[in-house]
Amino acid sequence: TDAERRRCWRAVGTGDAQAVAGARSALFLPFQDLGLIIVDEEHDTAYKQEEGALYNARDLSVLRASYEGSTVILASATPSLETWANAEAGKYKRLDLPERFGPAVMPTLKAIDLRRDTPPRNEWISPPLALGVRKRLEAGEQALLFLNRRGYAPITVCRGCGHQMGCPHCDATLVEHRFRGRLMCHQCGYEQSAPKVCPGCGAADKLSVIGPGVERLAEEAQAKFPGARVAILSSDLASAKTLAEQIAAIARGEADVIVGTQLAAKGHNFPLLTLVGVIDADLALRGGDLRAAERTFQLVRQVAGRAGRAEKPGEALIQTCAPEHPVIQAILSGDEEGFLREEADRRREAGAPPYGRMAGII
Repeated sequence: TDAERRRCWRAVGTGDAQAVAGARSALFLPFQDLGLIIVDEEHDTAYKQEEGALYNARDLSVLRASYEGSTVILASATPSLETWANAEAGKYKRLDLPERFGPAVMPTLKAIDLRRDTPPRNEWISPPLALGVRKRLEAGEQALLFLNRRGYAPITVCRGCGHQMGCPHCDATLVEHRFRGRLMCHQCGYEQSAPKVCPGCGAADKLSVIGPGVERLAEEAQAKFPGARVAILSSDLASAKTLAEQIAAIARGEADVIVGTQLAAKGHNFPLLTLVGVIDADLALRGGDLRAAERTFQLVRQVAGRAGRAEKPGEALIQTCAPEHPVIQAILSGDEEGFLREEADRRREAGAPPYGRMAGII
């Protein structure tokens, strides 16, 4: 609330608050004697402010620390290429933590070639992944099915006239959120109620959905693993409070199969979780994003790291149509240094960040 913000602001300004845990805006608090800034998961794209004052909180942390004469720790299991390049250039001091905490060991990673192990029609969990989940459930352990796509389905199309439900304000297709009965644009935030008839031809029974979101994947999981308690971890399905309660409940073992977006990849510690299934590892590699390879590597490695964080060893099964792709090979081998070096060479040749600058005309 505004009152809590004012209290926090005053406590920092007077020096009563000795440690602050905050989001990116916490950088603008009136610290009296700032000695240390810790940027956790420094590679995360959420540090970039996209509206209003545009800035990257990771970079601003380094700038503010230079003014204050304080120390910055940029922490990540999968550092951004910018940070890695700064360490290589000697601008940053590098500290490596090669082992997991306590008895935990790194999970084993395997690729499932979807060209060979194709899921049944209108399903997305391949037979080897389904078998892996069943084994974990029989052992009283948890499994996470990861798909970085919110909602029920990304495309709604009319089988009669071919009309595709699109956003009236931008190029994006409207994503169905069936639990809420809404169609939403994930680009600009526009939303509308789900139509009963096709806006193009007026047909009442021709609207069909294409592709999966986490809601649809959860439906499939419930059908495939009857009796299993299925939980969905997605930012649009809960408030911050209920989300925290849901994460705590999963950690206590009150869910058997977790279906999650990238929210599930973020630093959670689920002691009973021993299997991670990545439904579509190729998803972020499509399109023309400069950082597509880097972000795919980071995201899949991060979500795989949710498995086997306690005594029981973990496993990650990665579904892909291109297991020979250099990024998938780098994920499987765990050769982070080799991947970053190759990616750096490609960017350097292209004059792309962090070795050159690019401007976006929007």
